[in-house]
Amino acid sequence: MPRIRAVLFDLGGTLVDERDYAGWIDLARRCYLDVDADALAHAFLEVEREYDATPPTRDPAELRVRFWRETLTRATGQEVPGPTAARFLSAVQSSDDHLFPLYSDARRCLERLADEHRKLGVVSNSTSEARVRAILDRAGIVDFFARVVSSGTEGVAKPDPVIFRRAVERLEVRPEEALYVGNLANTDARAARAAGLHSVWLNREGTGLGLDPPEITSLLEVPLCVHLLESGAPL
Repeated sequence: MPRIRAVLFDLGGTLVDERDYAGWIDLARRCYLDVDADALAHAFLEVEREYDATPPTRDPAELRVRFWRETLTRATGQEVPGPTAARFLSAVQSSDDHLFPLYSDARRCLERLADEHRKLGVVSNSTSEARVRAILDRAGIVDFFARVVSSGTEGVAKPDPVIFRRAVERLEVRPEEALYVGNLANTDARAARAAGLHSVWLNREGTGLGLDPPEITSLLEVPLCVHLLESGAPL
């Protein structure tokens, strides 16, 4: 088995917590939408699972508007027009109030991998590389990453294998020498595997027993996954 020379991560839901329900409720009210936290949380997770199960083939910017239109429609119980969803999304993207808190297991995972001299990178469906770097900087972990690849900058989004292949090329490793970690089973784990990388699904609410794709419940398991791959053992 080849040495795992690089480990790549998704951003939101994997390294940092992107869910800012309180802030989103405030922004929704500015768009004249009445919604409560429980309804918004339920709708967000429900639509996220559905999109991951059958990723729509659309322009990434259009897809983000559609995602929020469906989420807000379910959360409010009323049809939300596309322009309203677009205004809400623009407010979310321009807001600096949310700090994107770092998950408690992220830094220890990154430190361990860095100590082992693994190359680290981020592949994110996001508005731009600059925004991803700003989020990583505010979380205090930007210096861990040799490469950051964002769908907004690249013009291609996960689950398209192209975005994963660009990331490993820029890290100067072969796909089979890289492991990808993300919180979505299809958009992250299966898509990375289709691009030739090894992959695991970070399911923080799961059991850790899933095998297709291999499932973990904490980033602290990632170094063990690397060692298993290098020993030739299955994940």
